[in-house]
Amino acid sequence: MEPVRPDRGYTVGTRLEGTLGRTGTIHTPHGDIATPAFVPVGTKATVKTVLPESIADVGAQAVLANAYHLYLQPGSDIIDEAGGLGAFMNWRGPTYTDSGGFQVMSLGAGFKKVIAMDIATAQDDAKIAEGKERLAHVDDDGVTFKSHLDGSTHRFSPEISMRIQHELGADIIFAFDELTTLMNTREYQVNSLERTRLWAIRCLAAHNELTRARGHRPPQSLWGVLQGAHYEDLRRKAARDLTAISAEDQAQGGRGFGGFGIGGALEKQNLGTIVGWVNEELPEDKPKHLLGISEPDDIFTAIENGVDTFDCVSPSRVARNGAVYTLDGRVNITNSRFKRDFRPIDPEIVNYTTHYTRAYLHHLFKAKEGLAATLCTIHNEYFIVTLVARARQAIIDGDYAEYRDEFLGRYYAGRA
Repeated sequence: MEPVRPDRGYTVGTRLEGTLGRTGTIHTPHGDIATPAFVPVGTKATVKTVLPESIADVGAQAVLANAYHLYLQPGSDIIDEAGGLGAFMNWRGPTYTDSGGFQVMSLGAGFKKVIAMDIATAQDDAKIAEGKERLAHVDDDGVTFKSHLDGSTHRFSPEISMRIQHELGADIIFAFDELTTLMNTREYQVNSLERTRLWAIRCLAAHNELTRARGHRPPQSLWGVLQGAHYEDLRRKAARDLTAISAEDQAQGGRGFGGFGIGGALEKQNLGTIVGWVNEELPEDKPKHLLGISEPDDIFTAIENGVDTFDCVSPSRVARNGAVYTLDGRVNITNSRFKRDFRPIDPEIVNYTTHYTRAYLHHLFKAKEGLAATLCTIHNEYFIVTLVARARQAIIDGDYAEYRDEFLGRYYAGRA
């Protein structure tokens, strides 16, 4: 069988001494990504309320969209016909899509903020979130689920996820996995990890076949996803297994994994430890992406433990509810104290939203004007993108620790 084109790869830059952290460059058909980097989430091919051009203006190098949502609406075949995700949404840079694995968990158990879960909670594989209905059912071949839009029944498998993501055409795509929760028992975690390992093998096979068949499209980089919850042996096993699967695939003429996504249920206080476990096992010359992280302290912790890119809906989601980031901490612009505050959100953070005062933004929210969400989302995305970009530059300049300590000391101690 004819070998597929090799992955464009990743170049390691400056190492952060005494840690697993580093800078680097991810190479994609639609441009390079300087890392570490924050990747805004455009779930349905849009960062909600904001023009793609505005997301480029805040310094974002790439965006991430959701395979599950785009499969349901408008359909991955339509996006394929449009020329792929970037062309469809008029985004000229690199793009990511997730596999739909998160929806396996959120539709199944109904839990959203898995990083906030507590391992002290009684474990119960049958437990679902209060007030939720189980809409997804996992078996060894894939997942059957009901659409949250109209209740229709659908089926995802590794092969289907790969087909959908190839039609979406993102530069970086993720292997289909089962995302468990911290409420699952260890026995379930073990079985799920093996299920995800076997799915990863099937994803690579389908990815290689689709890459050969779709030579008219730019090649895509498939990244394996690591699970294992808070168990060190399971996390390390997942990293070793995916590394071996990738090497074997490349030896047989396949593309292998271009990088790795670190997913799953994580306790906030153990984030660095868990990320460190897997990155001690994964190959250094492959990029690593941490799924669903955007809090400043978590970002610094992840960078120091070898994470190269991050994504999270939080900056845009909280912005739509009036929560904005400042160097002195997060504040809610709808609070009455901002009614006559004619300063910008943060005078030291200069972006498009700087032209507008806190009083005006307060008014927009009270008047239920859509512009409120637009302006606050621009600010929040700029804040997090810039935070990570400055961390990247600090690694290069050799003053990362000073930057981190000054930023975190002020952010978590102050009040704007």
